[in-house]
Amino acid sequence: GVGMGMTAPVSITAFPADDGSFQQKVKVSLRIPSQFQDSPPCPTDESIKIEERQGMTIYSTQFGGYAKEADYVSHAAKLKAALGSDAAYRKDSYLCNGYDPPMKPYGRRNEVWFVKE
Repeated sequence: GVGMGMTAPVSITAFPADDGSFQQKVKVSLRIPSQFQDSPPCPTDESIKIEERQGMTIYSTQFGGYAKEADYVSHAAKLKAALGSDAAYRKDSYLCNGYDPPMKPYGRRNEVWFVKE
């Protein structure tokens, strides 16, 4: 019963298939606003979970436009190529982040994050 508004980024955890595309399983995460951090409201829908995301070090790339799955997959492949084989990061998943509301037509910001191991 508490409205929190939209937060940024909206973060999607992608679990890539062998060809780089998303598997059907994805996890969408929203940041809980600061005033609710110490005592977040309890979700009434059991498919919604409250998780604490630990600090992390990431490798990141940024791009603009209205991001679709193909854009995230493409930029993840470019980031992987730029890092080469020596960088240690989680290979089983990566994060796709969008920072803008749907009605913002210009200057959009999207990022792909690989979590450093």
